[in-house]
Amino acid sequence: MSAARIAFEVPATVASLDEVQDRFGAWWDTLGTDDVRLRFGLETAVAEIAANIVEHTRRTDQEAGRRYTVELDATDDELVAVLTDNGLPADVDLAAVTMADVDEESGRGLALAIAALDRLEHRHEGGHNVWTLACAR
Repeated sequence: MSAARIAFEVPATVASLDEVQDRFGAWWDTLGTDDVRLRFGLETAVAEIAANIVEHTRRTDQEAGRRYTVELDATDDELVAVLTDNGLPADVDLAAVTMADVDEESGRGLALAIAALDRLEHRHEGGHNVWTLACAR
């Protein structure tokens, strides 16, 4: 694993969201880039997808021990985050995602992630939901 690549696992709980952001910040600091737009886009998307994983687990899949892995990688061409959870399969149609109305309390996470990224993909494989988030450098 290169210095530009890290991976860690956290429980699918609200408390994990702070850890994900802290580790993202520490990883970002090793990259030596000061592109605020790039950082904001990827960090926002990672936070939104992690929050969706936690919320989906809380709402529909309350089995104890649910976890997710976050992999962060920087290449010459792009910054990539892959979030993988061991929850129930998520039925997601990214092409149908729209921004929630102003008076809605939720429903913005995927729309924000799509807007912030150059690429957002979701698939279910081997009993895991796999989210790939990428920003071009």
